[in-house]
Amino acid sequence: MTKSDNEERRGRILDAAADLIVHYGYDKTTVSDIAREAGISKGAIYLHFDSKEALFEALILRELQIYTENWLDGLEADDAGGTMAGLYKNSLYAMNSSPFMSALFRQDARVLGNYLRKPGNLFQSLRQQQGESERYIFVKMMQEAGAIRQDLDAKVIAHVMDILAYGLVGMKDLLPQDDIPPLEDVIEGIAAIMDRALTPADGGNSEAGKAIVRQIVEQGRLRLEQMPQSGVKSG
Repeated sequence: MTKSDNEERRGRILDAAADLIVHYGYDKTTVSDIAREAGISKGAIYLHFDSKEALFEALILRELQIYTENWLDGLEADDAGGTMAGLYKNSLYAMNSSPFMSALFRQDARVLGNYLRKPGNLFQSLRQQQGESERYIFVKMMQEAGAIRQDLDAKVIAHVMDILAYGLVGMKDLLPQDDIPPLEDVIEGIAAIMDRALTPADGGNSEAGKAIVRQIVEQGRLRLEQMPQSGVKSG
């Protein structure tokens, strides 16, 4: 089949897929639905992707790349971006800027559907590549650079960070909407708590923290670029 280099159309396909899958879930969203939402023929989708699964995996990789770039942009623009509060705050803002990214982070079974049970799916491949907890490694690097306190267990810090992040995206499913404060207030509050709990007495080294994130983002970018996308047509 002829490969297509129409990047504008490819982007529209992925945008349409993201909207529909968040709303209806992966299992209930068909290629025909995506084509209709994108305003193209079903056949045009197959010029870019061999299957719905290949399209979905391309969408996951795109959203992960957008997330990391948004996180980096946010902390670079923040004078305190390399502190624990700045890093955490900008990470949460980047994650919550996309409903699809939020669903990915919490492994939402309604959104991701049967794909989660597929042997060798993209999430499993990413975890195999990462090996030891990436958040734990990040915390250790921040401690060694003097950006956060060194007298606390890095694994405990990493676990608490996971709890807070999962809770942020999952509480809407547990509490009435009226009981949940505005998202921006919650993120700012979490950042303030993390700052007071983890910043060294001297204020920490924000620039060292930013340098660590730049390094991690670059490693993540290279890893995502090297991920095999079965059934995705290049062009």
